Amino acid sequence: MVDILIQSNDEFLSRHDIKKGVMQLVDLERAKTLYSKFGTEPEVSGGSGANTIYGLASLDIPTCYIGKVKNDILGNRFKSDLLRMNIHYGTELSNKETLAETGRCIVFITPDGERSMNTYLGVTEHLQETDIDYECVRQSEWIYLEGYRFDGPASEKAFNKATKIAKANLCKVALTLSDPFCVERNMQAFKKIIYNDVDLLFCNEAELKLLYGTPNLENAVKKGSKDVQMLVCTVAERGAIIADKGNIISVPTKKTKVLDSTGAGDLFAAGFFNGILNKEKMEICGQMGNLAASEIISHLGARPEIKLKNLFDNYLFK
Repeated sequence: MVDILIQSNDEFLSRHDIKKGVMQLVDLERAKTLYSKFGTEPEVSGGSGANTIYGLASLDIPTCYIGKVKNDILGNRFKSDLLRMNIHYGTELSNKETLAETGRCIVFITPDGERSMNTYLGVTEHLQETDIDYECVRQSEWIYLEGYRFDGPASEKAFNKATKIAKANLCKVALTLSDPFCVERNMQAFKKIIYNDVDLLFCNEAELKLLYGTPNLENAVKKGSKDVQMLVCTVAERGAIIADKGNIISVPTKKTKVLDSTGAGDLFAAGFFNGILNKEKMEICGQMGNLAASEIISHLGARPEIKLKNLFDNYLFK
């Protein structure tokens, strides 16, 4: 997925029937129509799971990414950005004759830093079982499943293959719910995979409440903690709530001016994983997640502008 970042306002969103603060799927014609109303805008490689993997690579953690793009201009840019960070990326590109194009997300950013995403999935939807790299999964300590990717005809089968390989090779499974829109569309599929396969669940407050059918966050966290060993729920400027084997803690974050919240959850996951992989206490893992997220929201785009390893090395976690 490639992000096209457009600074806008609430009036524009309302006039063009764009739902604020969530992701909505659009076809290629709608994507081109929305983009045509502006001049040249920043185009940045994105995609929720890819952003997390990029963040991990920026922390010097060996990574692999599995995801579908086309052999076109945007697709090759996406691939080169991953390879430049020494991320192993071997997924076969869709050929140039494919009618669909590389997926793109037109992100309208309002003055409050909120992002409203209009996503054309394109060949991203074509991810299938044969794209799952057995060796990459087998050799990994964790696999990270992106909730957005459930919106594809063969994606659930691909997820099932990946989780089976993981479970057979002592590789743990993490899932991010990604967006309330994804929860609504895939409620039962999410509940099934969470209960049967997921070791670590990432979500935000709205997603978790929706998944467990309650307006009360505390109740949602308690319900979720019964289904999964570790649950991490981000709560915007309040930081994060972590439930680890039934033990629930809150990890506050420092106030940061929000320029663009795109990718905040993705990079929180990268920071949190850094703590997990380095066997830190849960509170430190949460602080690492908050720090990575704070770097992302301070600028446009969902990829770090500085090397996160340097940022982390110069920060005192306690």
